[in-house]
Amino acid sequence: MLPPGTESYRRKRVNMADVLGKQLGQARPANTTAVSIYNPGPNVITELTAIFICDTAGGTPKYRIFLDDDGTTYDETTALYYDVQIQENTETVLIDLTGVWMADSDGNLAVRTDAANEITFTLFGKENIQ
Repeated sequence: MLPPGTESYRRKRVNMADVLGKQLGQARPANTTAVSIYNPGPNVITELTAIFICDTAGGTPKYRIFLDDDGTTYDETTALYYDVQIQENTETVLIDLTGVWMADSDGNLAVRTDAANEITFTLFGKENIQ
């Protein structure tokens, strides 16, 4: 066993910004219409890493997440998650989006809920300017 203080023994600190990237968008839909929370700008390639879904009302709301890589169609054809119910008394759901990329400035990641003002969505990722 190596003595304390040697490089192999020390725990390395993990910078969450290195893992998650930065906050790309956040929304708490005020109605049941889908709303875009992110679209990459021109000449930007983005790796989405995670989305946090927080039930702020304590009910059992449902959510939808859409990814239209080149537009604003938010229906079954662009759904990543569709009518997923948050269980009662569950506050936060984390969805790992590692490996999902966006590269078209017309593309959008959008969210929707079945009840107004019940869920906050926070998206993280890493933008690369080309």
